[in-house]
Order: sequence, then structure tokens, then C-alpha cells
Amino acid sequence: MRIVGGTFGGRVLRAPTGADTRPTSEKVREALFNILDHKIEVAGAHVLDLCAGSGALGIEALSRDAASATFVEKAKPALAAIRENLAAFGMAARATVVVGDAVAIAARHVPPAPWRIVFVDPPYKTDVAVRSVSALPLAHLEREAIVVIEHDNRNAPPDAIGSLLRTDQRRYGDTSVSFYRNTP
Repeated sequence: MRIVGGTFGGRVLRAPTGADTRPTSEKVREALFNILDHKIEVAGAHVLDLCAGSGALGIEALSRDAASATFVEKAKPALAAIRENLAAFGMAARATVVVGDAVAIAARHVPPAPWRIVFVDPPYKTDVAVRSVSALPLAHLEREAIVVIEHDNRNAPPDAIGSLLRTDQRRYGDTSVSFYRNTP
């Protein structure tokens, strides 16, 4: 698994072993960031990566000049992979790793906020994405923030989560990516 673009494009990311973590594929990350490039400025953004797994999404954002990324994860092997990846790329100073449940962490203010981009990539076939996005206070999002939820095609999140509306959805094999924005 490699970083797709930015300063560290082509460099190898470490992923935790075992079946508990499903890293976002290079193909999906490349497509996702191509879409984001047309919707919002990644450079300078504060990024929140909930259910971070290997940290691939947040690290991809840092490689593309995001100001900071906060990674929320509870699995020890995934936390080790995130920390190793951040250290290997010299990104630790621009990153915060928070150990814990994504829903509980989303409900409280984890600096730096407000978030411009929020990635949510929970285990498939769970309601963790909807519960964690619902718990995230809107005051902790930039006005034009984008929330990106990765999910399987058979378990799509609803069109609206609170005042966030799905504005786009893309399918890549068995994986889909839904983009949400706050409604005025």
C-alpha cells in the first residue's frame, strides 16, 4: 500500500496485520482525493480521521499539505501502524493520535478544530459512521467542511445525517464513498 499523491507520493505505508483493519485501497484514495480537489482545499486543512485504521486517509491528506491531522483509533495494531507511518514520513509534529472509540471522541472537542475534512472509515456493516458523524458538533466543523464516509455498497448511510446532506456518492467495486456537507 502506497501514498498516492503529494510530497510523499509513491512511498510505502505500513498496514496492520490481520483481518481487523481494512485499509482504503490506493485506487479509492486516489479517486477520493481527485474528487476532494474539486470540492475543497486540502492544503492548510485540519483533518479528522475517525476509525483511522492504518491512517492512510489522514496521511494522504498530510502528504497533500493539510495543516494537521488527528487520527482516532482504538485497535492496538492499527495505532502502532499509524505511529510508525507518521514517524517514517516525519509527520508526527503535524499529527495527533487519539486512542478511543470514534463515537465518544467525535462528541468532544479534540484540537485542532474546526475541521475542514472529516474521514470516517469504520468496519463495514456497523452503524459507527452514522453515530460518530451524528455525535460530531457542527460548531467543530468549518462552514464548508466535507465529511467523507467510506462504506460497502449494501450498507449505505442515509442521505442526511442531522443537518449534513449527502452531496455526492461514488462506487468502486464493493466500496462506496459518500460526501456530506452542512446545509444552511
